[in-house]
Amino acid sequence: MPKLQFQLEHTDPGSKARAGRITTDHGVIETPIFMPVGTVGSVKGVHAHELRDDVKAQIILGNTYHLFLRPGTEVLEHAGGLHRFNGWTGPILTDSGGYQVYSLAHRRKIKEEGVTFQSHIDGSRHFFSPEVAMDIQRSIGGDIIMAFDECPPYPSDYRYAKNSLELTNRWLARCVSHCDQTPDKYGYTQNLFPIVQGSTFEDLRRASAETVAGYDLPGNAIGGLSVGEKNEEMYRITELCCDILPADKPRYLMGVGTPVNLLECIALGVDMFDCVLPTRNARHGMIYTREGIMNIKNLRWKNDHSPIDPDGPCPTSRYHTKAYLRHLIHSNELLGAQLASIHNLAFFLWLVKEARQQIQIGDFSRWKAEMLPKLARRL
Repeated sequence: MPKLQFQLEHTDPGSKARAGRITTDHGVIETPIFMPVGTVGSVKGVHAHELRDDVKAQIILGNTYHLFLRPGTEVLEHAGGLHRFNGWTGPILTDSGGYQVYSLAHRRKIKEEGVTFQSHIDGSRHFFSPEVAMDIQRSIGGDIIMAFDECPPYPSDYRYAKNSLELTNRWLARCVSHCDQTPDKYGYTQNLFPIVQGSTFEDLRRASAETVAGYDLPGNAIGGLSVGEKNEEMYRITELCCDILPADKPRYLMGVGTPVNLLECIALGVDMFDCVLPTRNARHGMIYTREGIMNIKNLRWKNDHSPIDPDGPCPTSRYHTKAYLRHLIHSNELLGAQLASIHNLAFFLWLVKEARQQIQIGDFSRWKAEMLPKLARRL
């Protein structure tokens, strides 16, 4: 079946920002794009129709590690894949499980063959190899599936990062070989993206990006960032990778980040982002707006009966008030987390859409300089 297609439409004259279109069998994705994270097959607390109608999401993520443990590939295959299981009709990207294995350092053992780990749910033992990770992602049914990699911790010494990268490269070769030898499931194309690693070492990142680019796969990802390093380090490595990765393929920066991070990395040439931050922070009362960041728990909002965001992109934020949302969050009412999550996701999707429009008219750099101080401001 035909592979994912990427069309580069506009570039910003004052930066490396790009606007493009990714075409998958489940629909078109306009870039730059932010992808809500659906860890266990759902974006926490948000219905599929709200993702579509209120958030304006174009693609969501599914998490291989979590979906493998629950509900399991047998259930997903019986349903016909994650699209039919959760009712989301747009494109889905699945991660490989590598990052979750990284985060379970005390529960896993890495060998050449793959990774043995213990479930965080019941302690049961499981094994992921590059081949197993590919098979699981095919069963989940991602339009975009990710290569199995090792994400080195930050900070890493050079020897560890180099050995880790070499292992990731060998695993990538196995992922590519296995995907070449196995069919897509459910009647649509499942596109493999490799992942650039190498910690914060420029020579390792350069070598990794060149290796990844050499496979000529439908898109490429940059992993191993936003794991504790300073923003300046993240931007330096991101720019280095983007300068090497081919311009005619989408570039995906994994696990990033804040609204400021998004604009800075769009300016460096990134097309795709994901992060749990908008929903995770929403559940704790952190609300993102075009004028800054609100901690809705603060006393100053107790009697503020103005809309959360009167002219914002999210319909619910235009008629629910700050005082009401504060009350819900303070009361641990589920609706509070839901409303805050929908608001934050809608804001993130608005931000990348606005960035796209500014790139298209050639005014992104000026707009970005105007927006950054607002996005970082605490209200």
